[in-house]
Amino acid sequence: MQQTQNNIKPLVHVEALEKNFGSLSVLKSVSLSVQPGGVLAIIGPSGSGKSTLLRCLNYLEIPDKGRITLGDMELIAEKHPSQKQILDLRRSAGMVFQSFNLFPHMSVLENVSLAQKRVLGRSQQEADERSIELLKRVGLDSKAAEYPHRCSGGQQQRIAIARALALNPKIMLFDEPTSALDPELGLEVLAVMRELAQDGMTMIVVTHEMHFAESVSDHVMIMADGNIIESGISKDVMRDPQTERARRFLHAVRDR
Repeated sequence: MQQTQNNIKPLVHVEALEKNFGSLSVLKSVSLSVQPGGVLAIIGPSGSGKSTLLRCLNYLEIPDKGRITLGDMELIAEKHPSQKQILDLRRSAGMVFQSFNLFPHMSVLENVSLAQKRVLGRSQQEADERSIELLKRVGLDSKAAEYPHRCSGGQQQRIAIARALALNPKIMLFDEPTSALDPELGLEVLAVMRELAQDGMTMIVVTHEMHFAESVSDHVMIMADGNIIESGISKDVMRDPQTERARRFLHAVRDR
């Protein structure tokens, strides 16, 4: 769990989050904090609960117990947050998935503009102008009139990032954003994420990219079997893990 630095209030604070699927306990009292502008990388073996944690953070999965605080919003699972609270949370937490989830029948520009009109109430012109700005930011303004199938996987993922940024989120959540891409295209996406981090965007990234975890994030959290087995400053965790379980995992992924 990240510690509060210089008495700065964390932007995100998660306390004792639990999630069960039937008799299977997927998250076991998970707690974490992320400072404004911080980048937390979550790594660990498959089935450790990483993606479920991320999906619980914006209530795509409903946690069974625990408290999530994002800025001034607080959702307590046991009190069954209202639909409005959940929608406000999702608006503040931009999500980028493994799959790109773009609308195939809409142009790239339309994909990025749609939610701005529906959620933020922007006019067509306002939404399109903001979309072009964001497409430039991810290096794809030349693709605005194209349809997703005319774009590579890496380009589609960068469009998905632009779409998430269009709602002005307080934090960006990335769920294995390069896992469906070959290494070269994955580098395009990682470069955009690196720039976002440098620009001060608060991010939580579930990733299998060990170099990204060590060099871009400022904190790393290792999960296994629904628990946090190690957490701390990225370079410390990655280079000198303190628990045997974390050491075994890092040795395994580096020896592949």
